[in-house]
Amino acid sequence: MHWESYLILFLGACAAGVNGKPQVDLGYARYRGIRLPAGVDEYLGMRYAATPLGQRRFRAPADPISTSYIQDAFEFGPTCIGVGEEISQSVGEDCLFINVFAPSNATALSKLPVWVHIQGGGYASNSNANFNGTDVIQHSGYGLVFVNFNYRVGALGFLASEEIRREGDLNVGLLDQRKALTWIKQYIDKFGGDPDHIVVHGDSAGAGSVAHHMTAYGGGEEGIFTGAVLESPFWPTLRKVAEMEFQYTRFVDDVGCSNSSSALACLQSADLTIIQKANVPSPFPNAPSDPLPLWYFLPVIDGEMVQDQLYRLFDQGKTLKIPVLVGDDTNEGSIFAYNATDSSDMSRFLQANYPGLSPTNMSTIMAAYPRMRPVADHGAYFPSASAAYGDATFTCPGNSIAASMADRVWNYRYNVRAPELIDEGLGVPHIFEISAIFGVGFAGDSETTSYNGINANVVATVMDYWISFVKVLDPNPLRRGHTPRWEPWMPDLAQRLKIQTNSTAMEPIPGQQANRCSMWRGLAPEMEI
Repeated sequence: MHWESYLILFLGACAAGVNGKPQVDLGYARYRGIRLPAGVDEYLGMRYAATPLGQRRFRAPADPISTSYIQDAFEFGPTCIGVGEEISQSVGEDCLFINVFAPSNATALSKLPVWVHIQGGGYASNSNANFNGTDVIQHSGYGLVFVNFNYRVGALGFLASEEIRREGDLNVGLLDQRKALTWIKQYIDKFGGDPDHIVVHGDSAGAGSVAHHMTAYGGGEEGIFTGAVLESPFWPTLRKVAEMEFQYTRFVDDVGCSNSSSALACLQSADLTIIQKANVPSPFPNAPSDPLPLWYFLPVIDGEMVQDQLYRLFDQGKTLKIPVLVGDDTNEGSIFAYNATDSSDMSRFLQANYPGLSPTNMSTIMAAYPRMRPVADHGAYFPSASAAYGDATFTCPGNSIAASMADRVWNYRYNVRAPELIDEGLGVPHIFEISAIFGVGFAGDSETTSYNGINANVVATVMDYWISFVKVLDPNPLRRGHTPRWEPWMPDLAQRLKIQTNSTAMEPIPGQQANRCSMWRGLAPEMEI
């Protein structure tokens, strides 16, 4: 037998560990995982950074502490506590954990493509945590490694001020993600993954985060990942630090640190229960108090990692030049929109979230989104508010990304309709494709009824497109045989794949949507997106 064959057998035996429990040695720690009957090894709740407590609160993530004993990686670690959440065994501040799923027969020589998922939650929560990669690994023919992780959110992830800039770090939630990505780059080969073939997939705020990593430090960092999937990229307001001082002052007062010689030191020593009482949304200056903004603690322009508005960075080409898959759902805004009964309700809702809009801006928006056909259980202007918010925050950012790349970029619209959601007036809502991407029952998604019935056939179609992109950076070579070729977005042809049960096909970007996106692009400076 050739020496390489002996080496593969030796590496496989090491991976098997003791009593069938796979083990991995990361240098700073050794972990014992679980070998599933499905032929997948899972390592859950591994630390990729030090505990972000005490003086590490509001600071960039540090390297994890070294340990000498073997630790069990049998359970997911707590998710990072967010806006308005209660402290519990499953939600807390000690939360910087990463999870890896790999084929049981993978070795350090396997060099498998790596699929990394950055969860969403509006930068307010870890709302898509702990997806299980078993189904996509099986569906891929045991040809990839899957990774997901937690990152700090809410005030603990995105509180901003000049004092934090001086004595702490800004955008620590994004820095957590960056730390996880460098961890993956450094250690993923030990699980059978290829550190030179990492595809980062984010949904919602996770997709917005991918956009930030593509443009990080004025143009990304070559080699940190090789492909990107942006599922409903979330672009809320993105303000300068000075514009968020009001929020810091308000937060310091609410925690009871306004009279301290160092407000930040006081915040770092405050009990988490007190922090959580202040970790709640409030109105933005010069914005309505009813409704409150949907998203309150958000990334800021820090002049380093986040150097400018995302629209501007992509327009200027200050981004990684990598293959991209980007898209959205037909009714992106439906689960967020205020139940507006008239045009003034709709105006207040938009101004609560984008307070820079002037009366002239609002007149332009209202003309673009007049009263639409009513839907069940909602006010007369709900469809208009939903369409406006969905376009401004998700759809048009995604189209803008596609147009700015214009090379090896594939765009989609997800239009798979579930009867129960149609009956509720929600249409095809934000990230409804998540269960089809990861497999029914593997994405923690309760809205899966139709995927076990009338929409069952679409699941394998979607998984194959995504797996093909992850494995070969193109959604076409490994797609299902009967499905249409997914044509790329072209500079002279803005087109996308309409994914729909039994009728998936290419379609052009409608002229009305193109015009609306042009309007939002023009309003971006006032809206700070």
